[in-house]
Amino acid sequence: MNLHEYQSKQLFAEYHIPVPKGLPAKTAEDAAQAAHQLGGELWVVKAQVHAGGRGKAGGVKLCRTVDEVKEAATQMLGQRLVTPQTVAEGLPINVVFVEEGSDIDRELYFSMLVDRDARRVVMMVSSAGGMNIEEVAEKTPEKIMTVEINPATGLMPYQSRLMAFALQL
Repeated sequence: MNLHEYQSKQLFAEYHIPVPKGLPAKTAEDAAQAAHQLGGELWVVKAQVHAGGRGKAGGVKLCRTVDEVKEAATQMLGQRLVTPQTVAEGLPINVVFVEEGSDIDRELYFSMLVDRDARRVVMMVSSAGGMNIEEVAEKTPEKIMTVEINPATGLMPYQSRLMAFALQL
């Protein structure tokens, strides 16, 4: 199952995991309305495609006015986003996610995926995360910690501690 970022964050919010407020939009007008509804003075407009590397490919825009939100959505919607993780012609952008902006102290990387070879869920974390995680994986893979979750026991407390230490929390 593939989830867009906004869908994942909706699930997180349902389980009381703190996430920035945001709204999906299928039109530029909906994106502007989302910015009005969210309030504030800073928003991030994010192309919703099933691929990493969106920021470097122009699929993430920081906006300081509602007009900038509308313009960013206009530029993205209906286009195809090409990243190192997409096919050559890219993926269509049918939805953008308008999210409240925030000050970023540092970026961390966390992911969960199914390792089909190991037949287990794997958690990956890095204190060198963020937009350049692909570069981190290529140049300094030792900065990424991978933890296999045993389906019989689930995530163990010691594994959580190891990941917290790796993230310097």
